[in-house]
Amino acid sequence: MQFQDYYTTLGVSRTATDDEIKRAYRKLAKEWHPDRHPASKREEVEKKFKAIAEANEVLSDPEKRKRYDALGEHWRHGQEFGAGGPGAAGAGFRNVDPEEFARMFGGRGGGAGGGGGGFSDFFAQMFGDMFAGRGQHARPQPRAQRGADAEAEIELSVGEALLGGKRSFALTTRVPCEVCGGEGRLASGACPACAGLGAENRRKSVELKIPDDAHDSQVLRLRGLGQAGPAGAGDLLLTLRLVGDDTYRLRGDDVEADVVVAPWDLLEDCRVAIAVRGGTATAKIPVGTRPGQKLRLRGQGLTRTDGSRSDLLLVVRLGLPDSLSDRQKELLRELAAASPPVRGGAASGS
Repeated sequence: MQFQDYYTTLGVSRTATDDEIKRAYRKLAKEWHPDRHPASKREEVEKKFKAIAEANEVLSDPEKRKRYDALGEHWRHGQEFGAGGPGAAGAGFRNVDPEEFARMFGGRGGGAGGGGGGFSDFFAQMFGDMFAGRGQHARPQPRAQRGADAEAEIELSVGEALLGGKRSFALTTRVPCEVCGGEGRLASGACPACAGLGAENRRKSVELKIPDDAHDSQVLRLRGLGQAGPAGAGDLLLTLRLVGDDTYRLRGDDVEADVVVAPWDLLEDCRVAIAVRGGTATAKIPVGTRPGQKLRLRGQGLTRTDGSRSDLLLVVRLGLPDSLSDRQKELLRELAAASPPVRGGAASGS
């Protein structure tokens, strides 16, 4: 195996100070960063960048640098390491197991006298694939990263939040371009499909199950609906914004809802079935209740931030059947003739 001379890679002398090594590394890492070079030279640049990073990893660590220097300057000439030791040109090779290899370079072997700290990161990086799974000192491979989380908001009616169910909504996500594989470039130049950005927007329909504790400004985490990544997509952080509808509206923590009954229902006690989360509740409207009066159903509203449930305030409204017979219309005219005008709300009382 050929070993590079780390001092030559960084362009510093063997007596270089820590600060000199640090400055040399920063300069070279900036110069050879893959993002600063065209895709056509990516393989060459990445190889150079990894060599620079490897050299810095060894020379910037006092213990690793000491071990590297102890192997002799034969490494700077690329001599192969054989059974005869460093620089034994023409020497034969023999197989060694991971424990013996570790002992040879100061690591902790399998014997009772083994000491030290195991493979250096340098050797683990170079030989990790060779010894993967064969010893407890093998360095674990870095895990692929998930995609980034995304954020979005959705308007939900107060009635939907109160009664539950499902709600479909469209979501725009950012995904790697299928044409260029996320590179942003093709052999002929910039990718026309993504305009060289390497990613494109995609619309998808999502069906949301409205949670039992739905409330305004609540943030839901939807797994796997965020940005794409090598280890899978991130999550979507979805904020609920509650808006009033024709029947339901927010009044502080409580929910206010209209309940429509006929005028004759108020001539005596009336019981009305009210839609609530998970079924129905029965509300009693006492005789003499006036239109616009509010009745309170405790604990039938939305979930508060402390986990308790707010109240449902029922506002009594009057209504008539959708269709009336001639006789019903006649009776209503007789009632109107015998009664003073009824006005309220925005209507003038004059």
